[in-house]
Amino acid sequence: MLDVFKDKAILITGGTGSLGKTLTRELLAGTYGLPRKIVIFSRDEAKQHFMRVAYSAIKHPTDEVIYDNFRRLLTFRIGDVRDYASLCGALRDVDIIINAAALKQVPSCEYFVNEACLTNVTGAANIVRAIEENRLTVETVVGVTTDKACLPVNAMGMTKALQERMFIAGNISCLDTRFICARYGNVLASRGSVIPLFHEQIAAGGPVTITTPDMTRFLLPLSYAVTTIATAIKLGYPGETFIPKIPAALITDVAKALIGNRPIETTIIGIRPGEKIHELMISPEEGFRAYDRGDFYAIAPMLPELQRKESGPPRGSAYGSNDSVMAYEETEALLRKYKLMVGDDRAGSDEELLS
Repeated sequence: MLDVFKDKAILITGGTGSLGKTLTRELLAGTYGLPRKIVIFSRDEAKQHFMRVAYSAIKHPTDEVIYDNFRRLLTFRIGDVRDYASLCGALRDVDIIINAAALKQVPSCEYFVNEACLTNVTGAANIVRAIEENRLTVETVVGVTTDKACLPVNAMGMTKALQERMFIAGNISCLDTRFICARYGNVLASRGSVIPLFHEQIAAGGPVTITTPDMTRFLLPLSYAVTTIATAIKLGYPGETFIPKIPAALITDVAKALIGNRPIETTIIGIRPGEKIHELMISPEEGFRAYDRGDFYAIAPMLPELQRKESGPPRGSAYGSNDSVMAYEETEALLRKYKLMVGDDRAGSDEELLS
């Protein structure tokens, strides 16, 4: 068992997002060890209110331990990673920071590049600066990042790539804090992702819009995103970036599975600004610094001060979403397994992650 959060004070930036809510539920359940305190840090007071209210009413008897833990452990704090002063106050007496705050919509970041930089880059810089200047006793910082940061071609990916480097370099300036990253692909049914979009289009009677027939994407359940973070905390050395070994699918197969037997058409609309046909988790260059860690790869940092001798050979090549694409039947089975088919109770709604 990965008992990495036991008796720790955890702060989650962007904690009201899809990942933050799933992570909070896993923490309250003690899946990876029961923390002594959980702080949800975000700038959206409405989302914090709804999250607090959702945890205030027990809906299932089996959730009693989670809701009891909520009353004892979970606190909410309004703040913004862009604001250095608000971070300084929030980070005191925190053992682990999980930075899930992000501007992550590719088109939005293309039109509002400065806003993407403020959250994704300056936010990370503020965390490092707060720890360094105030000599905070933070044990570990996890930067939650994305496959779009690998050989980035859009503003979102570029800013997340800089966030990765900002945290990796933090190991040099904050010697008592370990900075690591967790990089993964499309999270199934997270807010703004393709599956909720397809659900909406199907509910409206179509058409379902496909950018290009050969587009592939990695697919990651939210629960496994949490596992990636917990594993990185357990096994990661300073400056490493953890990559889960996860399946990839044709987006056309995802659409086909969700449509099922419904008389709904698909239409090809072309690639949006900043999109790739295939995503990379590990670039060709990173392949020579990527080492096998069971169900994960760990990319060693480029900074020589942080490098260490590895026991085995590196992967030696890129890791892309077109390397091993699931068959249609496998894609359909994955969507059914995580109750993401149209008509499932949780389909298309990350709010249901609280119940």
